[in-house]
Parts: sequence; structure tokens; C-alpha cells
Amino acid sequence: MKVTFTVNGTAKTVDVPADMPLLWILRDVLDLKGTKYGCGAALCGACTVHVNGSATRSCQVPASAVQGRRVTTIEGLSPDGTHPLQQAWQELDVPQCGYCQAGQLMQAAELLANTPNPTDADIDAAMYGNLCRCATYHRIRDGIKRAAAMRTGRE
Repeated sequence: MKVTFTVNGTAKTVDVPADMPLLWILRDVLDLKGTKYGCGAALCGACTVHVNGSATRSCQVPASAVQGRRVTTIEGLSPDGTHPLQQAWQELDVPQCGYCQAGQLMQAAELLANTPNPTDADIDAAMYGNLCRCATYHRIRDGIKRAAAMRTGRE
């Protein structure tokens, strides 16, 4: 099946099986390695990308579902690393092993797009299901708060 969609602002057409997960299209066909495979069942959040602006587990999205849609991966969040979340993550040394962090950042980006000044409860609700095997949850929460402050000028 030929699927045409936009990835990180660039139109792409791929010829893949209709049921091929978006995760594998991104990693194996388009060579965008930032999105990670975690569980393959949409339970861990490592593969989170944005589809039309919504945080989505790419391991469970078939190719046929992205026809005509906009997909943003960690590579497209900010290619030069200037997104407030990326800056906050570096400033606060949020990641430990880093494996889950692309998914964490993409989930957090949707949160901040919808809730510019999130409370702890907002953060906990939005980030629920994005697992971190190193348990850096407090640093992730602090990073989100720091990025929110940077975005709203409350630095």
C-alpha cells in the first residue's frame, strides 16, 4: 500500500503493508531512530509520537491510519534542541539511561500545548502510562515544570 503523510514537516510516500506499525515505518523505512520500541502493546510510551498534534503510541498505529496525516517525531520536536522541554531536560539532567525519554518528551509536549501551566496532578495524569525503568519521574515532573516556566516567561 502506498501511504502519503507528512513527517516532521516533510511530505513522505512509503510503500508498505497496510498493517505495518508506524513505529517500524519511522525507524526502518524512514531511518528516524529517535522513536523507540518498548513493549509493542502501547503500554509503556517509549514509541510516543504526535499524529495530528496528539500524543500517539506508534507501535499500534497501522500505516493505513496515517494516510494524509501529520506525524511529528522527537527529531521534529525541535531539530536544533531549542524546544523548552529539550532545554529543561538538559538543564535539570532529567534522563538517566535515556531510553524512554523521546516518548516522555513527546507526551510532555502535548501536555504543554494543551495546558501551559500544569499542576502536579495535570502532569501525573498526562504522563501516566509513560514508563521509565530508571524511575526518574520526579526529574521528569521538574523538567515539565521548568519547560512550562520557560514557555510562559516565568523563568
